[in-house]
Amino acid sequence: MLSYSFSLSSPIDSVRLMNGNSLCSGRLEVKSNQRWSSVCEDDFDQQDAEVVCRELGCGAPSVLQGALYGEVEAPMWTKEFLCGGHESALLDCRTSGSDRNTCSPGKAAGLTCSEPDIVRLVRGSSRCAGELELRQQGWIHSFTSALVWTISSTCLQSGSAISDCVSTTTDSAKYHLEVKCSDSVRLVNGNSLCSGRLEVKSNQRWSSVCEDDFDQQDAEVVCRELGCGAPSVLQGALYGEVEAPMWTKEFQCGGHESALLDCRTSGSDRNTCSPGKAVGLTCSGPNIVRLVGGSSRCSGELEVKQLGVWRKVDEEKSQWNLKTADAACRQLDCGSAVSTERIQSLTSIPVWRITSTCLQSGSAISDCASKTTDYANYHLEVKCSGNSSKHISCDGCLVYIFSFHRS
Repeated sequence: MLSYSFSLSSPIDSVRLMNGNSLCSGRLEVKSNQRWSSVCEDDFDQQDAEVVCRELGCGAPSVLQGALYGEVEAPMWTKEFLCGGHESALLDCRTSGSDRNTCSPGKAAGLTCSEPDIVRLVRGSSRCAGELELRQQGWIHSFTSALVWTISSTCLQSGSAISDCVSTTTDSAKYHLEVKCSDSVRLVNGNSLCSGRLEVKSNQRWSSVCEDDFDQQDAEVVCRELGCGAPSVLQGALYGEVEAPMWTKEFQCGGHESALLDCRTSGSDRNTCSPGKAVGLTCSGPNIVRLVGGSSRCSGELEVKQLGVWRKVDEEKSQWNLKTADAACRQLDCGSAVSTERIQSLTSIPVWRITSTCLQSGSAISDCASKTTDYANYHLEVKCSGNSSKHISCDGCLVYIFSFHRS
């Protein structure tokens, strides 16, 4: 359920787009000290544009082009904007220390945003992470009230628009949804979201990766970042050849990182990639069981996703032992169990209960976990020996990682 309270935004009075066809297109002007100033394109980039479009209540920027809606008019904004892309307002962004006194012809910042958002993620590190909000008769913020819209997962998974899958009458709930999307890696030309030719996004452009700069530990990070299972196939040109531009650094992941761009990279650049060497990756299907908080994907606290919700796990009859943990490790393709224990939580937490005898019988972990929430002061931690296989892959995911937060 999505929990919301109604809140209408006050009019924007620090940025505007002039001479366009709508509120979401035009020549950019910024208000400071009670006057409006034009902005030079050299002082404004894609991340700055994302902030402006979001501040205006529009969708993502679609066109950023100098003089598209006219030339610079005096007075002129004199600082370079240095937005990170996550800010709520343009004037919240850092600016350069030096001043600009001139702007070349054809350089007035002209911006076109997509149509006004009806769905957005807020209070996250970027527009692709945060608490899910939906506009029905005004924006509804999820953290101030128990009023909710209810959403149908089966409707959304069928490809329907989010707004078509949400109720038009309010309900009440104690939780709301937070979503984190992967917007820095993707697998293209595959059969699903968890398979394809690897591309990495940096400086607002997607680059192909050469197989010589990418190994199994790097693949584990990518599959996990996309919300897929463990890598199963890693093979050059499996999903096509390298396309320009090409990623120039070697990835040096430890295998435990949350995102590929968190990994170390080599100091030297690569300028060529031999035919047949474009990274092709296949990951297993999306995870519904995982180990988190450990040094690798094969160690940590056991979590299971039931009914779309990730929760820690506790054993139903306190019969959890190394034999049961061994069954879990095998299902995770992580070898055998090295150690396991029940960890005491600081407070009582929501958990899924799991039955050891069910798991030892060979049933899937998800089939042995309850589908009703319980509360416990303990949860399970498992350390596996790790997978010794040489090749890996993913079935493909442009992933959404969901977590529920109390309102």
